[in-house]
Amino acid sequence: MKIGLVGYQGCGKSTLFELLTGISPDPSKAFTGQVGIAVVPDERFDQLIELYQPKKISPARIELFDTPGLSRSNSEANAQKLAVIRESAVLAHVVGCFSGADPLADARAFEDDIILADLQVVSNRIARLEKDVTKPRPDRDELRAEFEALKPIEEKLNNGESLQEMEFSEPQEKACKSFALLTRKRQLLLLNSADSEVNGDVVGQLESRGYCVVSAPIGLELEVQALPAEERAEFSAEMGLGEPCASRVLRAIFEITDLITFYTCNEKEVHAWLLRQGASALEAADSIHSDLARGFIRVEVQSVDDLLRLGSEREVKAAGLYHVEGKEYVIQNGDEIVVRFNV
Repeated sequence: MKIGLVGYQGCGKSTLFELLTGISPDPSKAFTGQVGIAVVPDERFDQLIELYQPKKISPARIELFDTPGLSRSNSEANAQKLAVIRESAVLAHVVGCFSGADPLADARAFEDDIILADLQVVSNRIARLEKDVTKPRPDRDELRAEFEALKPIEEKLNNGESLQEMEFSEPQEKACKSFALLTRKRQLLLLNSADSEVNGDVVGQLESRGYCVVSAPIGLELEVQALPAEERAEFSAEMGLGEPCASRVLRAIFEITDLITFYTCNEKEVHAWLLRQGASALEAADSIHSDLARGFIRVEVQSVDDLLRLGSEREVKAAGLYHVEGKEYVIQNGDEIVVRFNV
């Protein structure tokens, strides 16, 4: 799953990308975007490492996409950049809260931009369909059904409304499958402050409009990260920074996805895996290795919370909390699994 860092030029989006991935922004990729990997903060994973003392550790990672910065004055230039942003499954919108910026106005402007971008995509398809349904072609009924499915979506966007809360029918889902509509994507609003505090009234206003909001002094945090390890804690305490914002931001980004974490653990390796919420044991096995899915027999499951609380797999079994499941079992967030297979 690709998480898109989005925002207007100068908001600090690329600074956040560097903070989270350790990769410096590449100016040559300003119009195409830049991809990097970030480790998902996970307290349970850290505790499992302490418990097993493995030779190898593999934390969960997410892909971050530093998308092209949008222009506040050139909507034509934004059209191409918004097309690139469609590649992202989730949008983390960075808003600068410095130099007299208005975060609420920025949030509204971005919402307007993506509504217009989606309207253009849908309207273009409808215009094509209007011509095609008048022609004697074998798929005319299908095209007419697609046209009827798209009209209510166009109407909503034309009224300046996001599709975030709109329930799509099956024909509408089918009609929009290839569009990657921006206003249907989950969003997080990241307020980039010049210091450690953002006005509480601003946060309250944004939250009242339905935004999930996290505030962080991104530039300051990047400066702290560049300090020698022995100086970071003291400087952070002096500045009142508290928990590193990289951890808070990554956790918030992860929480708005539809992903869960499951684990495989032994003395050789502790591995955290990401999986779509509601996925089956067979899908989990396949995400580890296709051979496990091909030869799937059963999956043995225990909750990491039970494992950490009781201290060992033996104690989990003794408490009757270790269970064996088939391929249809829905993996739960925090499951530790052993896949039994034969190929």
